[in-house]
Amino acid sequence: MLYFAYGSNLNHYQMQNIRCFGSRYSKAFYLKDYKLIFCHPNKLNKFGYGNIMKKKGSKVAGAIWEITKEHEKILDSYEQFPTVYQKQYFYLSGRKIMYYIMNKYFIKDPPKSYIDTINEGYKDCNIDLRINYRF
Repeated sequence: MLYFAYGSNLNHYQMQNIRCFGSRYSKAFYLKDYKLIFCHPNKLNKFGYGNIMKKKGSKVAGAIWEITKEHEKILDSYEQFPTVYQKQYFYLSGRKIMYYIMNKYFIKDPPKSYIDTINEGYKDCNIDLRINYRF
């Protein structure tokens, strides 16, 4: 199955060696009419993590990964599905692609270490930070 990652799971080392051993990076992809935000479901939490929200005319840089059903279960646990993040889907060249989205949240600044992980992921995927995001 295919998975669209837009936060720390852009990072190849993290995905292939920590979270989903054996997953395969396919390509960079821009999800249209969404924007990247940082948030947390708990108002009292100090830091936020990656999420996307609809915004016409925007785009979110991410990565398409090939994952197994076992990888999906691992990601479900990590993303706290279905309590915190929910799954949504889009189609690309006739193939269904899953991604996670948090629907109830409070905007929060992300920790620097999280941003560093995302920026490494952008480099891994050859995503030009001048066009996308500068953290």
